[in-house]
Amino acid sequence: MPDQHAVVTGCSSGIGLAITRRLLADGWAVTGVSRTAKPLDGKFEWLQADLAEPESLADSIAGLRPVDALVHAAGFQRTAPLGELDPSALSAMFDVHVSAASILANALVPSMPDGGRIVLLGSRTATGSPGKSQYAATKAALMGLGRTWAQELAPRGITVNVLSPGPTDTPMLNDPGRAATPVRMPALGALVDPDDVAALAAFLLGPHGKSITGQNYVICGGASL
Repeated sequence: MPDQHAVVTGCSSGIGLAITRRLLADGWAVTGVSRTAKPLDGKFEWLQADLAEPESLADSIAGLRPVDALVHAAGFQRTAPLGELDPSALSAMFDVHVSAASILANALVPSMPDGGRIVLLGSRTATGSPGKSQYAATKAALMGLGRTWAQELAPRGITVNVLSPGPTDTPMLNDPGRAATPVRMPALGALVDPDDVAALAAFLLGPHGKSITGQNYVICGGASL
């Protein structure tokens, strides 16, 4: 799709980087939004923004040409059991996962052409996982956003879907902030490959994703079995 333009958050690392690379390889023009620059080949433009300060995002993306797709992949995880929860961790994750998604979609969707696409990165843990209640709550909120937007935007042919990976081979797994919940190997015996998540994202963003909306796709390597 040589004329297609996507905005991808979290483009400098992990799943966001994998999706950005896949879209560039498929001929998309991509505007990446992240705190850290990541030089990439192809039709790539980088915008520096801190999604932990979502109120600044509207100004950061002002002036962008209309986008055909929005992929919100930025995220991080803080874990703790009940009794040791940090309210600031919940607030920070909500800002990055939920508030940023809402502000970006609110700014970009009015000018998005009919037939556009939105993909939100959720998590397998959104249905609950010990030690991850705050993280799970913010990812579950994306389900509410996604299904509501899917209903609102269906008359315009704009699809909205959620991808919910299980333990994925990204730097997030080594973040000290999630040390309270050690990684458990999925049933298939390997961590989820970010490129596999990116491949499904590319399908949903592509021409054959036009009949799929309001759905949640769990990519967990069998972790949910």
